[in-house]
Amino acid sequence: MSIEINHENDAATGRYHLVVDGVEAGEIDYRTDGDVRVFVHTGVRDEFEGQGLAGKLAEHALDDARSNGIKIGATCPYVRSYLERHPEYQDLLAAPL
Repeated sequence: MSIEINHENDAATGRYHLVVDGVEAGEIDYRTDGDVRVFVHTGVRDEFEGQGLAGKLAEHALDDARSNGIKIGATCPYVRSYLERHPEYQDLLAAPL
């Protein structure tokens, strides 16, 4: 299985696209609020569920924020639960969960 994660963004919004074997399998959407990237939605298509792909997508998005020095917020329930399970990313939060 080949996995690619592509990022598109403009000044106000962005999306990380998860592509598995050439097929769009999921996404994480965010909006920009000042200098904070707020994750608002994570989705994985039904046929790709149960393979740990949402976690790979969240990890990539959070690593990207870290490498670019961007603080984050999370209104997305999946990203919030990921942050609770992975405290090593909580330093990225602009405000505590």
